[in-house]
Amino acid sequence: MDFQLLGPVGATAGRRRVDLGPPRQRCVLAVLLVEAGSAVPTEQLIDRLWEQHPPREARSTLYSYVTRIRAVLQSSGAAAEGVALVRRAGGYLLDVPPEQVDLHRFRRLVKDGRAAGGERAGSLLRRALALWKADALTGVPGMWAERTRAQLEDERVMAYLAYADNRVDGGRYEELLPGLRALAASHPFDERLTARLMTVLERCGRQAEALHLYERVRTQLAEQLGVDPGPELRRRHLELLSSAPVPAPMALVPRQLPRQLPMAPTGFQGRARELAELNRAAGTDGLIVALVGPGGVGKTSLALHWAHRSLDRFPDGQLYANLRGFSPAGEHLPASTVLRDFLEALGVEPSAIPPGGDARAALYRSLIAGRRMLVVLDDVRDAAEVTPLLPGSLTCTVVLTSRHRLAGLAVAYGTSVVSLDVLSPGEARTLLSRRIGAARVETEARTVTSLLEYCGGLPLALGVLASRATAHPEFPLSMLAEELEEESGRLDALDAGDAGVRAVFASSYRALSPIGARAFGLLGCAPGPSIGLPAIAALLGLPIPRARTVVRMLEAAHLVQQHAPARYRMHDLVRLYAMEVAGRDVPADAREAALRRLVGFYLRGAYAAGRLLYPHRVDIEPASCGDGVAPPPMETAGQALAWCDTEYAGVLAAFRLAAAHTWDDAAWRLAWALDAYCLRRAHLADLVEIWTVATRAVERLGEPLPRAVARWRLGLSRAIFGERDGVLGLLRTAVALFARAGAAGCQAQVHQSIGLVMSRWKEHEPALHHARRALAMSRTLGNVNWEANALNSMAWCLSQLRRYDLALPHAERALWLFRGGDDPDGEAAALDSMGYIVHQMGRYREAIGYYTSAIRKRRMIGNVRQEPDSLVRIGDSYAALGEFCHARVAWRRALALYRRQHRVSEAEQVQARFDGAQPPWRPPRPAARHGPSRAAPPASC
Repeated sequence: MDFQLLGPVGATAGRRRVDLGPPRQRCVLAVLLVEAGSAVPTEQLIDRLWEQHPPREARSTLYSYVTRIRAVLQSSGAAAEGVALVRRAGGYLLDVPPEQVDLHRFRRLVKDGRAAGGERAGSLLRRALALWKADALTGVPGMWAERTRAQLEDERVMAYLAYADNRVDGGRYEELLPGLRALAASHPFDERLTARLMTVLERCGRQAEALHLYERVRTQLAEQLGVDPGPELRRRHLELLSSAPVPAPMALVPRQLPRQLPMAPTGFQGRARELAELNRAAGTDGLIVALVGPGGVGKTSLALHWAHRSLDRFPDGQLYANLRGFSPAGEHLPASTVLRDFLEALGVEPSAIPPGGDARAALYRSLIAGRRMLVVLDDVRDAAEVTPLLPGSLTCTVVLTSRHRLAGLAVAYGTSVVSLDVLSPGEARTLLSRRIGAARVETEARTVTSLLEYCGGLPLALGVLASRATAHPEFPLSMLAEELEEESGRLDALDAGDAGVRAVFASSYRALSPIGARAFGLLGCAPGPSIGLPAIAALLGLPIPRARTVVRMLEAAHLVQQHAPARYRMHDLVRLYAMEVAGRDVPADAREAALRRLVGFYLRGAYAAGRLLYPHRVDIEPASCGDGVAPPPMETAGQALAWCDTEYAGVLAAFRLAAAHTWDDAAWRLAWALDAYCLRRAHLADLVEIWTVATRAVERLGEPLPRAVARWRLGLSRAIFGERDGVLGLLRTAVALFARAGAAGCQAQVHQSIGLVMSRWKEHEPALHHARRALAMSRTLGNVNWEANALNSMAWCLSQLRRYDLALPHAERALWLFRGGDDPDGEAAALDSMGYIVHQMGRYREAIGYYTSAIRKRRMIGNVRQEPDSLVRIGDSYAALGEFCHARVAWRRALALYRRQHRVSEAEQVQARFDGAQPPWRPPRPAARHGPSRAAPPASC
């Protein structure tokens, strides 16, 4: 009895086909045949039959399948041939001679064929492949069958590859073509089959068809999978390209091997990482290496430095050509001219050089085939101009330099790309020291630091600076620093004619398309250190997909850098040139419209984020957002916080831009949108600046509501920052303006703010008065969260007056309302208040529990400003219990956060606990006699 798995699952007894029953029953038999001679556990059989969803009666159904299979085997006389399905502990085993299962015969033949050689190997492998009738396990359903089918198909392909190699070695190409074509067509992404088919086509004299096959497969890989061909297929392609015959007749002039490299750069510094990448890429990863980066970053210097260090790798010579792809004069060197020069350097008589570019390229590839040579192609503009200059030999190495990424070469030839960025501060200082002298650098160390910052690590700028410094060694470097200090004259100070910074940037700019040139100028005007893709789309007035295409053009030219996914920035000197371009080539009204779109984008995003970060504050509509590209949707406070963390520098810069242009309505609304985030992330100095500027803006508007909001938030932010002068005047004016505008809810919140501020200043009775007014007004407004905030303020003010029996119920009521109103900020504040109150009542362990819950809640919402306040208090409670180790841990964490937030006064108070200002730590007196704490109020502002 014979069993078939390499096609439809079946069995034959003599010449009669045996009925194996329904598909799942055949699946059981297939599993047992694949694992023939080994016991298969019952659970494994069930899993392979039904995957993750077996029916309740799975075991009984499996048992019925096994019973029927036994009946089939018995009726077919299988037992007489040594076939038996037996029960083993926990499973079943099919005992069958391997030669009666086609899969096991196939594997034995393949193993014997690989061990044999010559014609016998080919015969055995051919017999193995003949066992396949169709796809393995045809007719068997389920994921196990799919996985096993894929595994067996790979075994089939490997066997066919071994058979093909045997036939090729024996020179029998034609008989392979039909089967190899069919197998390659059914496995379009198996590069092993494609490479063998290209070899067979080339051996059959069909080189053009082989090259066409490579292009078709390369295109499929790129379009459908987004990947390039692997090393084996690329190598086969290059071998085919290098197999063209040498044209004849050809006259060679006896001469020395070409040594065309220019002189190695002097004073080369740094680039250890790039040199290591270049060594690895040129040595193992590929034959073509592209050094890419912005103009002036030192690509040519690196290429020549590496080439001179690696001369022993290329004993057959070195070729060099400057293609002048970004020449300021626009004189690009065509490939046909470079080929003529290379052919002459290789010894071809000028009269024997072919006139056509393709013929020159074929002759060039033929002459250097098999040689160990280096070809350096400098200042390449695009892939098309360099393709004819690529050798066809695997023994040659090509190093390219370009301001573009040359993506076409990477796709077609698997080019290894080494990206160059500016020098690190240490590398830049060492380079300048070597050029102008270490003594001079040490003598004027602070000035040198400023000079390096102005150059931004750009080697070209450092070179111009060094040449100016060495031209007048008796002049102090501070003279150069004064020229570079003003941004408007910085490019002039780094000018050196066609070799200066401005000329290099200008040549890159001229290579841009009109839309790319416009985008470059507008991006130079965009505020902030970096910018995201949606913001770029808003600035340019384009849909996001179109903006992505344009910015990729600038990135390919290394005029912008994508330093994070979908986020871009410019080198400071490039930005200065872009601003020059914008002032010259972009009309003023177009610049203003673009910047207004960008400000509107940031305002929409910041407003949406602010609503999510603190949804219960006063709602002020962003009336001047305008239309255009919208920020990405934000649905949770976590998403809002992440957006603000990423975009904060850009939003702040947009606010300053709006204020500078007196776009007053946008400016004050941006201030309001940023307020909640700045408080949560403890950007307190920024917050004071924002509301100081916004207050001036609303004065120009003259409307009561914006004026009231600005005074309220300016007074509160200054108080939180530790200032005192004029704070109460601002807050009281805000109350009056809100009353005039009929904004009762805002009035209540300003009273609450006054209470908190006066509590910080130890004016506890007036603080309690304002807290009571805030509570009374909040209760009339029907806003649960505002009432809860007012209750928490009352609790704090009462605790400062040592009226803990009244303070605690207020805090508990506030906590209950906060939880019902889904206000985690307020909940954390109430927990902190309760911790403080019970601490003063001598319940230290209970206080630690409240503080810990408050800290956990604040970390959950990213409230870094108030977290150290709770940490200080939890340390105080531990100290009161005599657990000084835990206390110091909490204080140490609080101290680190205060210092990170530049809160000097609070940090000094915590430091005093370590420095012995209050040793030894004593537990506080009983609650009735305990004085008020110096800690800041915990309530939410």
